[in-house]
Amino acid sequence: MSLLVVGSTAFDTVETPHGKAVDCLGGSSTYFGLAARLFAPVRLVSVVGADFPPAHRQLLESRGVDLAGLEQKPGKTFRWHGRYSADMNSRDTLDVQLNTFGDFRPMVPAAYRDTPFVFLANGSPSTQRSVLEQMARPKFCVADTMDLWIERERDGLLDLLRRIDGLIVNDGEVKQLTGKTNLIQAGRACLQLGPKLVIVKKGEHGCFVFSNFFHYALPAYPTEAVVDPTGAGDSFAGGFMGYLATSDSVSLWNMKRAVAYGTVTASLTVEGFGVERIAAADRNVVERRFHELQQFVSGS
Repeated sequence: MSLLVVGSTAFDTVETPHGKAVDCLGGSSTYFGLAARLFAPVRLVSVVGADFPPAHRQLLESRGVDLAGLEQKPGKTFRWHGRYSADMNSRDTLDVQLNTFGDFRPMVPAAYRDTPFVFLANGSPSTQRSVLEQMARPKFCVADTMDLWIERERDGLLDLLRRIDGLIVNDGEVKQLTGKTNLIQAGRACLQLGPKLVIVKKGEHGCFVFSNFFHYALPAYPTEAVVDPTGAGDSFAGGFMGYLATSDSVSLWNMKRAVAYGTVTASLTVEGFGVERIAAADRNVVERRFHELQQFVSGS
């Protein structure tokens, strides 16, 4: 089955202990799409400026990402500049230029509206809700959010949580959202807000998965060469949703496997600047890492 992602497409300038990369192809929809396409067809809805080069469009299309929903407008593409700490567990945003993304109002093409799997990448809750209202009853819808929306648009976010199936957040965000300082209590409290599934990312320490039927923890894939963590969360979501789209159901068993696939796709992204590593990956390397992660977890 196909997936729909709605989010940003950007040029990222990234500084890490391994160097600096200027105007890399980035953005939440881009990372998600390049990860999810390893499993299933991807439909992308986003916006770029007149400065978006044909080579970037060609890269995405050559990897099987449908760009009929990528709007190109006069002006410049969204730009972000960040610098990571020495251990790359934190970063400072040095510059943000929203440009064409600043007034982005997603218009889902008619041919996309029956897409069964939907990922609402980080954005304002009102924008995410507008996408849902254009869809024809998707089978499984997951959203991402951040501290800004939790603080400034809490009511809108709470309304959205009652309409979606899953939420992906980091440990700080789920604590902020629920007011719980204990991560397990926060995950359980988040389920009471509406979603059937809550995935809490903990970076190099893996993730927790909460549902009303099980709680599950999974370590990160042991990656030695972390070059650039940008986009790891969206790549995780792409692998997670991508695997589910190939499954016969969204059963608890398939959920657990999907989380593992999300973990290994994220491990690929961090090995290069921008999208270079995840764009070069194929399903074979994903499967190899999936089995290595299984062995790592089981100890066999």
